[in-house]
Amino acid sequence: MKPQPHTLLRFTFGGTKIGPGKITLLEHIRDTGSISAAGRAMEMSYKRAWMLVEEMNAAFTAPLVTSARGGAKGGGAQVTASGLAVISHYRAAEAATARATAPHLQDLHSLLRDISEQK
Repeated sequence: MKPQPHTLLRFTFGGTKIGPGKITLLEHIRDTGSISAAGRAMEMSYKRAWMLVEEMNAAFTAPLVTSARGGAKGGGAQVTASGLAVISHYRAAEAATARATAPHLQDLHSLLRDISEQK
């Protein structure tokens, strides 16, 4: 059986990288309202998730995520309008890339050996 081809899209702007991991983290924060829950969903430590959020917030002109510490009302995190725009632009570019590369991936896929032949 041959592995199914797919594209992975990563943008590099100088020292800033935006790729599937950071976008997925933003989506989990958007969906859960929590950096720690988003990290858990990705099997990532809270420290790592928070570091990635800080890195993204520092790289953009406006923060992508805002957060409030816990307390009587509880804490939480919210993806900002800028963060939602980053997610949207990334996913649109990802879809366009997949469409543009599909015929080439299929051609490459046809040239691969079957995994069962490699054992």
